[in-house]
Amino acid sequence: MELTLKQSLVLDLLEDDKHTELIFGGGAGGGKSIVGCYWILKHAVKYPNSRWLIGRSKLKALKETTLNSFFDVCKIQGLKPNEHFNYNQQSGIIKLFNGSEIILKDLFSYPSDPNFDGLGSLEITGAFVDECNQISERAWLVLKSRIRYKLDEFGIIPKLLGTCNPSKNWVYSNFFKPFKDGQLEQYKAFTQALVTDNPNISQHYIDNLKTLDKASKERLLLGNWDYNNDPTALLTYEQILDLFTNNHVISDPSKKAITADIAMQGADKMVITYWSGFVAEKINVIPKADGKQVVDAIEKMAITYEVPKSRIVYDADGVGAFVGGYLQGAKAFNNGSKALNNENYKNLKTQCIYKWSERAATGGYYIKDATNKQNIITELEQLKRANIDNDTGKLEVVSKDVIKSIIGLSPDFSDSLIMREFLELKRGGFFV
Repeated sequence: MELTLKQSLVLDLLEDDKHTELIFGGGAGGGKSIVGCYWILKHAVKYPNSRWLIGRSKLKALKETTLNSFFDVCKIQGLKPNEHFNYNQQSGIIKLFNGSEIILKDLFSYPSDPNFDGLGSLEITGAFVDECNQISERAWLVLKSRIRYKLDEFGIIPKLLGTCNPSKNWVYSNFFKPFKDGQLEQYKAFTQALVTDNPNISQHYIDNLKTLDKASKERLLLGNWDYNNDPTALLTYEQILDLFTNNHVISDPSKKAITADIAMQGADKMVITYWSGFVAEKINVIPKADGKQVVDAIEKMAITYEVPKSRIVYDADGVGAFVGGYLQGAKAFNNGSKALNNENYKNLKTQCIYKWSERAATGGYYIKDATNKQNIITELEQLKRANIDNDTGKLEVVSKDVIKSIIGLSPDFSDSLIMREFLELKRGGFFV
């Protein structure tokens, strides 16, 4: 099989005894999926009775795209269906003539299995994830932990390959940015892919990429990971990442606080954040709770960290309205109420989102508890201006309902975080 220089480089990394996690990412048409399929097939043939995995966020997309690339590689290598391999569509398993297996796997983060327990009993020899930017970091790490099948027998080390186009998520923060900064861990490798790496690509394909919108052109044609695709965003991706490393922000015990985004029985989660100054020291998540559990959870955090009731802010809209009767002195946060200090915002929540983003953009916040880092990043990326062409009205942000429709979840982490600014807004008789 004729490989490009970049594909050969990736294969060398996949066959060394040093790197265990590899990303081949960048522009479209660079032969990323092909090299992943080739590596899996080559080693499945090389090591009889081994077990490999090809994964993608959704199995349907895998079968419609990546699997076709795999069959193309088989054809090039002279392997024939029903002679050298058999594909069982129902089980999603490809069985080779030498006893090796290749498992096709759905790696989407389903609410019913957030910890990917479905992968718990799986043992594989190696794995390739196509469009790995579409799966969660958790899925990547759990999959990595399952690579152990017959490694010692074959004398090889675990290898996990991901391919993708540029994306601002865990792939960027864990691979591209450290690679760019010269700080990538020794066991990881990153190889940049460009459409021009592929001498066999059609010029028509390149011409089509040139007609895309600016952000898509930067990503898919130029392979630019640092693209800026949304001028309405209140925070850049880099500024969001900085929130988890801003250890220059010092804890301030004189400004202890708790902010609580409340949800009871239903789809949303309850998020309670303990603050020491502008440092988010602890973020507790309760999937579902009844009224008593809500109050008890806030009380427990207040007692643990010695936070006075006057420094507790709770979302008073909807189901949170009842809390005030049980937490005397706590501050009710009414999202749709009038902005304070006669400032030009649509409502209080919009005001706090802008204020929080301004402080965050200048390195004024530190999210020390990074347990839910990827979820927080996803939500903070959705803090955006709305109706930006309206130069006479009040400042607005994208609504919570719109955000839920985009990310598929309620932005409860960001709602809890932005309420911290409520305690900084000066008004008569309020302790700041």
